[in-house]
Amino acid sequence: MAVQPIRPFSDPVLRTVAEPVTTFDRELRGLVKSLQATLRAGADRAGLAAPQIGVPLRVLVYAADGRAGHLVNPRLEPSERKVTAEEACLSAPGLWWPLERSYMVTARGRDMFGKPVTVRALGTLARVLQHEADHLDGVLLPDRLTEAERERFLRRVPS
Repeated sequence: MAVQPIRPFSDPVLRTVAEPVTTFDRELRGLVKSLQATLRAGADRAGLAAPQIGVPLRVLVYAADGRAGHLVNPRLEPSERKVTAEEACLSAPGLWWPLERSYMVTARGRDMFGKPVTVRALGTLARVLQHEADHLDGVLLPDRLTEAERERFLRRVPS
C-alpha cells in the first residue's frame, strides 16, 4: 500500500474524535496496510493513528519494543503506576517533550478482520499505545501538559 503524508499539527482532523469502525472489509484492510507502510517509511517511528493521515477512524498501528501490530476500536486500561519520559509526535516533527503516562496498559480491540485482540504492554510500547489512542480522541501531546509547558511547546511547533 501507499505511504501517506502525515498531517501537520495544525490540521483540524487531528482535533476530531475518530469514528468507530463498523465494517471490517477490504477498505479497512487497505487503511491498516497504508498506516503500516507509512509507519515503516520513517526512521524512529513507533506508532501512527488513522487521523494522522486524514482518516477519522479508530485505527492505530504500532512498532515498538520488538512488537508490531494494529488495533481497531482500541480501549485502553492503564495501570496506576506512572512514569515520565520524553515523547514526540509525528505531526510535530523534531519536538520531544517529557510527559507522564501509565507505565503499563492493556489494550483491547479488534484486528482488521474483526477478531478480538488484546495487547499487554509496558514501557515504550505502553506509551506508544496511549499516545496513539489519544489521537483517536482528538487529544494532542500538549493537551497533557501544564499551561506553561503547553505554551512553550506550541511556540516550538513548526509552522
